[in-house]
Amino acid sequence: MPAVDKHAVGTPTWIDLMTPDLEKARAFYGGLFGWKFLVGPKETGHYTMCQLDGRNVAGMGQRPPDAEYPSMWSLYFQVDDIDAFAARIRQHGGHVGMGPMDVMEEGRMAICSDPTGAHFGMWQSKKHKGAQWVDEPGAMSWHEVNTRDGARARDFYAAVFGLEPKKVEGMEYWSMHKGPKAVAGVSQMGKAWPADLPPHWMNYFAVADTDAAVKKAKELGGTVHVGPMDTPYGRMAVVTDPAGAAFTVMKLSPLAQGM
Repeated sequence: MPAVDKHAVGTPTWIDLMTPDLEKARAFYGGLFGWKFLVGPKETGHYTMCQLDGRNVAGMGQRPPDAEYPSMWSLYFQVDDIDAFAARIRQHGGHVGMGPMDVMEEGRMAICSDPTGAHFGMWQSKKHKGAQWVDEPGAMSWHEVNTRDGARARDFYAAVFGLEPKKVEGMEYWSMHKGPKAVAGVSQMGKAWPADLPPHWMNYFAVADTDAAVKKAKELGGTVHVGPMDTPYGRMAVVTDPAGAAFTVMKLSPLAQGM
């Protein structure tokens, strides 16, 4: 996919990592994806831009020591009026936990949760336009919410962000479309999922070789939880970084690239 300069309203625009040790996170993800880093000043908490070929693909922030949430990757949806979207989230049974608030001159953000308990963010762009590469090795490629109530989550995201759900045959899974393009998924968590695992968004990164990426992640101190395994959309594996943040790596198949 060519470079991206603008994301459509209601679609994933950005992901960032909250981690207890930014230096260790840079070492892990730099080694895994070949990222270079722009480390922000002290007043930003040293928020770090992760880059490929000089373009932003993700962010990293310092997780406060007393934070009640674990180290994790967070997904943000692009919006054009964050206050109006916050009202829609509340109207459809979601919760706005932080914001909307200004992030200097970069944009406005809010941290929210859907009615089933999965957390996500919203971003109204100003200077910062979101991820500038998508579907390229080392860049974000897919996002799906894993939840105990797939139908409720499906209806929520469809109503709030104007997405059209389409059922995937033979699965309790819906692809969520903006126009002709699938931009995210909703997955029903069944009995095979650990009972104590809460609803959550899973973010995927494209890689050139899934098995090589898994080997490298383990060498760098990560843990492989699922896979590698083949799917119609590509060969994938679920990994956590040394601080426990989960993500998926996938070599995209032609089917996924055409979605």
